[in-house]
Amino acid sequence: MTDAAIPTTWDPPGAGTFAAPQAEGPWLLTPPGGPPRPAAGPGEDSEDEIRAVLFDRDGTLVEDVPYNADPALVRPQPKADEALAELRARGVATGVVSNQSGIARGRFTRAELMEANRRVEELLGPFGVWAICPHGPAGGCRCRKPAPGLILAACERLGVPPERTAVVGDIGSDLEAARAAGARGVLVPTPVTRREEIVSAGEWAPDLLTAVRRLLAGAPASTAEGAA
Repeated sequence: MTDAAIPTTWDPPGAGTFAAPQAEGPWLLTPPGGPPRPAAGPGEDSEDEIRAVLFDRDGTLVEDVPYNADPALVRPQPKADEALAELRARGVATGVVSNQSGIARGRFTRAELMEANRRVEELLGPFGVWAICPHGPAGGCRCRKPAPGLILAACERLGVPPERTAVVGDIGSDLEAARAAGARGVLVPTPVTRREEIVSAGEWAPDLLTAVRRLLAGAPASTAEGAA
């Protein structure tokens, strides 16, 4: 199967745009016609207003199943659907930024990964961009979090600058990538999140819906002092 024929996460298979990675770059997937542009909020557009929210996949949007490419094992995290619905209702662009080293390790194929991502969208709705790092930890790429490449690539594809973008994730590397890209990072801890990652997080929230509502309100999420 050629790159052009690999199904994306949008129906029908083959629709949308698939950008094959460079040697050190990410895979980018966008819906047919390109990603929707974020709508301006009511009134004047504040320079501090968040225009896009990028989510980690495993452990953030869906339950963390190691090296998962099985659609049957995709289960949304609590309140993920509500959080995304509120963002979309406000015209805020959404995307996914995900390390998927299972590709480099030979755990699953690109087509299998796309099927799992398709299931994510069946459960949670469409995203404006998927930015995926297929490389392993020793691959020397510039996109694997905590490097900023996934976030920068997703922001470019969405047409939103990093400083108007928030990144929501469940581990420290998600927030490190956000800081490196110049984006706002919010940690939503899970049982696998280390205590030191919560303490070092600039902002954290107990669940996705709380994180999103604070972002939309322009309010800071809880600080590390609140977790101490």
